[in-house]
Amino acid sequence: MNRYKKNIGRLLMVATLAIATHSCNKYIEEENFSNLTGEDFITEDNADRLVVGVYNSLRDVFKYTNVGYDVAFLGTDIFTSQENINTDLNPLNVYINVNSGNGTFSNDWRNNYNVISKANIVINRFSNEISFSDSNLAARDNGIAQAKGLRAMCYFNLVQSFGGVVLSLDEIEGISSDYVRSTEEETYTQIIKDLEEAIPALDDTPATGRLSKRAAQHLLSKVYLTRAYKAFGSSSDFDTAASLAESAIGGYDIGSQTYAEVFDYDNQENEEILFSIQYGAGGDYNDRNNTKHSTLMFSVNELPGVTRQNQYGFREGSVMPTEFFYSLFDDNDTRDDATFHRVLFADTEGTVGSDDIVVGDTVIYFPKNALSSEELSDKLDRYYVYQPDNYYFNDSPVNVPDVNYKYTENTVFANFPIFKKFDDIGFDEIEGGFRDTFIYRVAESHLLAAEAYLGAGSSAQAAAHMNIVRNRATGESNFYTSVDIDDILNERALELAGETNRWYDLKRTGKLEERINSYNPHVIDHGSFDPSIHLLRPIPDTEIILSDNRIEQNPGY
Repeated sequence: MNRYKKNIGRLLMVATLAIATHSCNKYIEEENFSNLTGEDFITEDNADRLVVGVYNSLRDVFKYTNVGYDVAFLGTDIFTSQENINTDLNPLNVYINVNSGNGTFSNDWRNNYNVISKANIVINRFSNEISFSDSNLAARDNGIAQAKGLRAMCYFNLVQSFGGVVLSLDEIEGISSDYVRSTEEETYTQIIKDLEEAIPALDDTPATGRLSKRAAQHLLSKVYLTRAYKAFGSSSDFDTAASLAESAIGGYDIGSQTYAEVFDYDNQENEEILFSIQYGAGGDYNDRNNTKHSTLMFSVNELPGVTRQNQYGFREGSVMPTEFFYSLFDDNDTRDDATFHRVLFADTEGTVGSDDIVVGDTVIYFPKNALSSEELSDKLDRYYVYQPDNYYFNDSPVNVPDVNYKYTENTVFANFPIFKKFDDIGFDEIEGGFRDTFIYRVAESHLLAAEAYLGAGSSAQAAAHMNIVRNRATGESNFYTSVDIDDILNERALELAGETNRWYDLKRTGKLEERINSYNPHVIDHGSFDPSIHLLRPIPDTEIILSDNRIEQNPGY
């Protein structure tokens, strides 16, 4: 294992201690430390500023800055592209012409290593350079633990995407091209080491936005669960993952609040949230610039009666849910109403045919179940209606005669229920949202436990955890009498869509190829998935060049 290689891409050649606050927490709203540099004098009294800087950099990792959500969602079973199925083929979605020059992968690599670099600074300075008094040794250890936990989080992101990566565990002190990739097994070993060292020193109930003991246990559960599927995994990994998931749950009853309440904008700091990326109205520009509200939506501003300043936001990227995903919601599943906007309303006046639109009128409706021809004709006289099999670019329905709303007059070619659970305030089109981004929730801890118990051969315990999640959504206490991996993936889709990286889930469980070939319309028509290539992302060209070709490219790229 090459433990210290100083140059992890151009990012690590110029890494500094640039620190910025992130808001929604009083502990970081008081001052702006964005001008703190390596030359500033750091003492035990202000050392926590370095830890805050690591959290600040974590935003780009989970906001996918300059990446969009394409890398996490496209090319999966529950997400596809809004483009024409026959002509506009996104490489990430159909696995054609995916190459190492794609900026998506460079940004993903860079954003994660940015966090790792700053975490290494914290670990080095707290361990070797800052003098802590005896009364502050616990704070020192806790700061190191947070840095190790966040470093592990980003290495876990990288190893799932790229396989074995460069393990840089020390503060950058100069420029070097002498670095190589560790093996995938070595990378997992380091991730587990970091988390197992961090957990004892983490707080049980830290300030919101900080990594807690249970959040780290949740992450470590997912790490062991992922390793359990690997050839180098241990026979006990499933059992260990289940135990850690139980610890992350910690006795919390997710039934104490509804799914809709979990995503209520005024209830963002609630007990189900184990870890979130913080935003808010105060602080600097980045504190109030979450763009997640603008994902998983089409260009609603092109609808009649809807302006660019509408209540929903402005489309960013090209991801949309698949019709398979919508079909998973049973009629009694309350997550449907909490997840989607099935009705969009006008925010300005307009006219379509003889229909005069006023503010507050319905402009488009997506019934959960198909309407009869008579119901459809009636509603199309007052607003657009798209049936459950009409969402894709190529599925635009035929005009219905003698109605005001003609499908051929809609300039939007992919129309679908947009996401509600990420609704935000304070945004200006794409930018400016204040909502926190949930990273780990207790509901997912139950689903991790279910998958781990299933892998360990305990179907009854797996079903018990699945039923806890299902019961909150539907009121059915024993929906699952037995479960398989497809049940778990479907329940993860219903519960966690848009929150977790779906590509990772399908890759981990060995279901990526099967499910995209069954449920992703672009892949079904034009996909070129090759498991010998596409279960890993390409190492960015820039990183190979900067290493003087010491970094080896993944096979097939």
